[in-house]
Amino acid sequence: MKMMKKIMFVAFALLVASSFAAKKVKSKLGDVELTKEKDGGSVVCTASFNDEMTVLKEGDTEVLVKGACGQGWVPKSKVEYVAQKAGDKSMKLEDVDIVGWLDNPSAVFVLENDDIDFDGVNIDRDFKEYLQHTMDRETMEMRNGEN
Repeated sequence: MKMMKKIMFVAFALLVASSFAAKKVKSKLGDVELTKEKDGGSVVCTASFNDEMTVLKEGDTEVLVKGACGQGWVPKSKVEYVAQKAGDKSMKLEDVDIVGWLDNPSAVFVLENDDIDFDGVNIDRDFKEYLQHTMDRETMEMRNGEN
């Protein structure tokens, strides 16, 4: 029971962390006007083409964003989501014991340390040098008396 609580805690922590990840958007074409209401209305400010804005709330056809110039609603058709920059996506679970099991036992390997001197394995699948001559299927069947 204690192990199950720990597993549920880790799963809940991952869920919360992923839900609070800030989504970024930017304009598809040119400058974008941020409006006070969802349906349009008065313009709060205009975000330039290169400005990245943080999504605060999503509606059906509009998004509430916060940019460098201010906060307002923008139609979803005028913005596109920005992919997150590559970086360290590791998580540290220092004081949490993670216990798992496999339903279908098989070989499992866990690499604890990275070997700096490891260059990798080169798999060369070129067997042309070992072939003495080529032969098609019909010739092979005739030679073995299969046809």
